[in-house]
Order: sequence, then C-alpha cells, then structure tokens
Amino acid sequence: MLTGKIRNQVDEIWEAFWTGGIANPISVIEQFTYLLFIRSLDEIHTRRERQAQLGDGKIENPVFNRRQGKFRWSKLKNFDPDEMFNLVKDEIFPFIKNMQGEDTTFARHMKDAIFMIPTPSLLDRVVNMIDGIDMSARDTKGDLYEYMLSKLQTSGTNGQFRTPRHIIRMMVQMTAPKLGGNHSDIICDPASGTCGFLMAAEEYVREQYKDALMKKANARHFHNQMFSAFDFDQHMLRIGAMNLMLHGVEHPTVEYRDSLSDHGEENIKDRYTLVLANPPFKGSVAYDELSPDLLTALGKSPKKAQTKSQKSDNDKKKKGPSEKTELLFLALILRMLQPGGRAAVIVPDGVLFGSTKSHKKIRETLVENHKLQAVISMPSGVFKPYAGVSTAVLLFTKTGDGGTDQVWFYDMQADGFSLDDKRTPLLKEGEKPQHDLDNIPDILKRWNSPKGEARRKRTEQSFFVPKADIVNEGYDLSINRYKEVVYEEVEYDPPKVILQRIRELQKAMDERIAELEGML
Repeated sequence: MLTGKIRNQVDEIWEAFWTGGIANPISVIEQFTYLLFIRSLDEIHTRRERQAQLGDGKIENPVFNRRQGKFRWSKLKNFDPDEMFNLVKDEIFPFIKNMQGEDTTFARHMKDAIFMIPTPSLLDRVVNMIDGIDMSARDTKGDLYEYMLSKLQTSGTNGQFRTPRHIIRMMVQMTAPKLGGNHSDIICDPASGTCGFLMAAEEYVREQYKDALMKKANARHFHNQMFSAFDFDQHMLRIGAMNLMLHGVEHPTVEYRDSLSDHGEENIKDRYTLVLANPPFKGSVAYDELSPDLLTALGKSPKKAQTKSQKSDNDKKKKGPSEKTELLFLALILRMLQPGGRAAVIVPDGVLFGSTKSHKKIRETLVENHKLQAVISMPSGVFKPYAGVSTAVLLFTKTGDGGTDQVWFYDMQADGFSLDDKRTPLLKEGEKPQHDLDNIPDILKRWNSPKGEARRKRTEQSFFVPKADIVNEGYDLSINRYKEVVYEEVEYDPPKVILQRIRELQKAMDERIAELEGML
C-alpha cells in the first residue's frame, strides 16, 4: 500500500501537471506514465549491468547502447531544463515509442502517443518530483497506478472500474497460474485496462516457478505466448503495454479489440486456459453490433441480415434490441476458454439473481454445461469511490459436458479496507491479519481446504450448496438464497415492569432538575 508521503507526492505531481496546462486526467496519467517508464528503463538497465559484472561482463539485452547513455534517467535528471526538454521531446520520446521495433504490438500502441508537456520548466519540475518517489518496494508502482486511476473518480463511459490490487491477487492465487511443459497456462484478460490482472499473474508465476522459468522453452512461452490483453481504450492499452514491458514480459499480446463485436472472434475461440477479468458492467450493446455466437449463448436468436430500408429505419429510431455487457462477457469468456480452461470473473450481483431470459440462461449454462466452482459475494464498498454496486467473483471451469456437483459460497464481509469513499487500510503495514478486518486470508485458506468446507453449515460464512438445490431455485446464485440466518430469542420484561422503570427514571430526572433550579 502507498504511504501517506507517496500519496502526497503524487498529489503534488498531479497538481503540477494541472496548473501547467494539462487538464485532462487521462492525459496526466499518460504523461506521468511516460516519465515513470523512462525512469524504470534506467533501473532495468542498471540491474542488467550489475548482473553482467557478476558474470562475463557482457550485458544481456541492454536497454541503451553507448550512444544512448544520455537517455538514462540518472543522466537526464541533471540536465538544464531547456536541454532536458529538447532531449526528451526529440530523442527519448521517439526512442521509447519504437524501442521494441516498428512492427511490434508495443510500437503500434505507442504510434499515436504524444508528448504533451508544454514547457521546459514543467518537465524539469515533474522530473525532479518523480525522482523523489521511493520506488524500492515491489508493489509501489502498481499501487501508484491504482491511486492515480482513483483520481478519475468515476468509471469510464462503458462501465470500466479499476480493480483493487488485493482483489486481483486473491483471484490470481485462487486460480494459481501454471508454467511448465504442457501444463503452462495461456492467460487472457478481454477487458484489460492497464493490465493489472496480467501483471499479478506474471508476479505469481515468477514467484512460484523460479526454477521452471530458467528453462528456455518455458521462458519462451512466458515471454511470447502466456499473456494476452484486449481493450478498446487506446490510452489504457498504451499504459498496459508499458506496464507489462516494465514487468519483464518481452512480447505480450496487447491488442485493440472490441471483444464483443461481430468480427475477428474466430482467432480467440478455444484459445486460452485461464481468463482473469473484471469486465465492464454498465449499459448494454445493440444486437447488430454483436457476434451471433454470443447471442445464441444467451438464448437469443442471432440477428438476421437487414435490408437497406430496415437498417435506415433502425438508424432513425436509434433504438433496438440490446444486451447487457456483463452477460455478454461471460458468454465470450466461455467461448475463449479451451475445454478444461478456468476463469475468475467479477460480476455485478444482478448476474446472480436477474430474472430476464438472458440472466437465467447464462447461469443455467454455467451450472449445467460447465463446472461452476465458487461464488464469492463481496461487500458493496469494494469499488468505491467509483460506485457502491455489490459484486461477486465467479470461478468456473469450461467442460462442455457439465461437472457441477456442488458450488462453494463465501460471504466476504471485509477486505482489509474501509468501505467508504476513502478506502482507508484497516491494518498497518506488517500487522498480523485479523479476520474481522480482512476476510481474504480466510478465503484462500478455505478454498485450498475443500474437505473442511464440506462439514460447514449454511449458518456459517462459507458453505457448499448441492447442484440440485441450485436447480430448484431456478439457478439463483445469490448467497442470501441459501444462507440460513439464526435468530436468537430475546425475552423482554412485561410492559408493567418497563413502565415502572420509566417512572423511576422520570422521578430521578425531576429531582435533579429541582436541585439545579435551587442553585440558581
């Protein structure tokens, strides 16, 4: 988590951009990111230099060549403002736009990137402020991005929310990405934003598979096939591509794609073994923009070809049949997964109990045609300050022939942060977890001990529900449908006794008032 000092530093940098003429929050984040990227490249190059000193002295994959030594942050920050400004604008910025080659996905996302800092004085000021941020902690960069994105205050126009890093980590740990031979995962986030899920998965793999990553075949898979990200916000794709590159993933697939559209979907069908996502859950998409397969998955008839006159009439009306994005993404994810592939997806609570044909159909599909494993109900404050909407995490495996025998439900009541707009940490750094303040350690412990869960009653915080009960409830997946509440009988005194106590209290008050009046 970010310290108060770093938060204040970010606030100061944000204000410097604002007063310097960059008012668009997304533009502020982009320009901030470019400079953080330049600083991080120098740190990467420095690490490789140190590794070379321990070996044969030859730097493996140097970021900068000898001529580009002046591009390094450690040199750049000491230049005069005018010299720094010209160097960044004319040489360093073009360098980072094409550093992986002109034909790479990274270069394609950076093609439209613009260096917007207007004056040497602003650049000099911001560079010095960024240089003062302590980035030694592993999580600082990710937390810093989360904090910057929180400054947008509202979700994107299509319902995108930043996902808290601790929730992302929980989902990654529950799905446990794998690396090694034929068991290596191919991971995708079809609504990637800044690629937070993929970065958490990358960190998990590096920690859990250090030895496996030393093998050339595994390293090749890790750097070239393991991570894929799709989004239709070019700004977020640029930030995501830079983030993955800074995390050491050399050639991730980061593509501009409207994942729900009626084109280009065949090349992602049955392709991935793991999907981690927090899809947009706001608004809806018109039928004529959707893939027919997604409509079929929701029990709807695929759209028919329209005549010119019909299309003209629809254009005039500006209305027509539509479908909710959260349901479409669930159908898309099932299509993207290979048989045996698994997913952890955040959905709004409406998906769990919605009564429309599409809501019921997608829940029935998960339970009857695949293996729905868990529903984790999260408190409504998790996505504040964006929204107070209640959400849940669905965990399932694509089988195509069923497999759901029972579903594990967990009622998360606390996630380690206050559930108001401030989202203040409830535990100090290094403090031992407390169940009443943070349920996530308990979720992970129980998830990894399913035998113990089988003995739990429905009055507890987590429990299993047999498939038959879910079918009988019309495939309703809301935890309140199955959780049993124990009411304790409370005995009250007879009314006459209560009235007598009131009279005694009233008498005592009258006596005290009389005493006070006597003092006047």
